[in-house]
Amino acid sequence: MWVNNLILGITGNIASGKSLIAGAFARRGAAVVDADRLAREIVTAGNPVLQQIVAQFGRAILLENGELNRAQLGQIIFADPAAREELNRITHPAIADLAIARLQQLKAKPGIPLVIYEAPLLFEAGAEGRVDRVLVVKVEPQVQLQRLMARDGLDESAAKQRIAAQMSQQEKLARADFIIDNSGTVEQALRQVDELWERLRKIEPN
Repeated sequence: MWVNNLILGITGNIASGKSLIAGAFARRGAAVVDADRLAREIVTAGNPVLQQIVAQFGRAILLENGELNRAQLGQIIFADPAAREELNRITHPAIADLAIARLQQLKAKPGIPLVIYEAPLLFEAGAEGRVDRVLVVKVEPQVQLQRLMARDGLDESAAKQRIAAQMSQQEKLARADFIIDNSGTVEQALRQVDELWERLRKIEPN
């Protein structure tokens, strides 16, 4: 029996395994709001947010069908901190509005023991106020680098550039309520999810 109606933020740096952990909670009955999916929703063709992005970065970031060319935009923003800041300025308010609405809808829905907000930029976007507790998924740097290169087909230089573009893992860990270390096997990570699930059952929301 759950004694709460908790919203748990899950964050961590790129290739740390946030989606693996969020999925494990979902299989136990949690509802998941994924900030990356919200970010995709707000930049569909014809959306005003996409129009603002095109006005800022040019039509070269569009595919022939008018949809956003994520690879092209990614090359721009990971190479240029100022460009990344500008993109965040355009997108974060729209993501925030959508996230808050979805989280509150789920929190009010009966029968959901836990609501997960999976957000890679939870701290960077100042979004920790949307959740009751924060879980940071930790990964050893060399493991992170190898996973990112394999997952996204990047060379070492490009992978390191993307890692360096984020808030440091140590800073995120210092602000965490809970930590899961995903440097080892999937089985090891899932055991930590089981343990945390039991702890979360007894925590009162803010």
